[in-house]
Amino acid sequence: MALHIVAVLAVSLLVVFQAKGQSEAFEKEIYINQANDSLRYRILFPEGYDGSQAYPLVMFLHGAGERGSDNEKQLTHGSALFLENRQNHPAIVVFPQCPEDKYWIDISIRDELFGEGDPDFNQSIQKPSEQLTLVNELVEKLISEENVDTDRVYIMGLSMGGFGTFETLGRYPEKYAAAIAICGGGNLDLAENYADNTSIWITHGAQDDVVPVVLSQRIYKKLQELDSDVTYTEFPDANHNAWDPTFEMPELLPWLFSKTLK
Repeated sequence: MALHIVAVLAVSLLVVFQAKGQSEAFEKEIYINQANDSLRYRILFPEGYDGSQAYPLVMFLHGAGERGSDNEKQLTHGSALFLENRQNHPAIVVFPQCPEDKYWIDISIRDELFGEGDPDFNQSIQKPSEQLTLVNELVEKLISEENVDTDRVYIMGLSMGGFGTFETLGRYPEKYAAAIAICGGGNLDLAENYADNTSIWITHGAQDDVVPVVLSQRIYKKLQELDSDVTYTEFPDANHNAWDPTFEMPELLPWLFSKTLK
């Protein structure tokens, strides 16, 4: 019995140390713009970061459960994926954190996407949310200050971040070579803005009881109609945590890092 308890404690400590190592590998930063608005983020640089070499840039948008001001929770899902593949896919990887009372997309857009507004899931709001504006400003800052391959800038996100991924593509087209949107949904009106130049992989759990799978199906159908380079994977047994099987796909990162801006 005592040996069992010791083994459990050892495993628990290992998990804690691994999490701490992941957290420390992503450096803590805060972006503050001229209007004094701020965005907390964590950033992972390639091992042996070489100032003479250009690297891909990945922006990762977390879900609603990871909002806050600790500059920590946003690493819960996805950070291990990039750490484990750091040598095979060296890149600058950024995890911004949305404040507790904010969203990556305007809340009225979310209402319409969920069917509480226009039944065609369309809307006509003319500008992005404050948080997406800050994310875009951060992308521009990193491009100007770090060694970023501007033909290989990527964005991905899950749940609320999946919505934010589509919204970012629509609001800032011709910037992202590829995107991965997990259990989210997209504004159909904005799809034509990025359909021609961004490769997209959409994933969703068929049993999702938080974000209806139809939201991914609709934007996938729309992008197909626009002849976009789009891939769709639906996991038959997955609920809302479609990120787990998504991160387990061995072809995911090779696909992402193979894409260049069209």
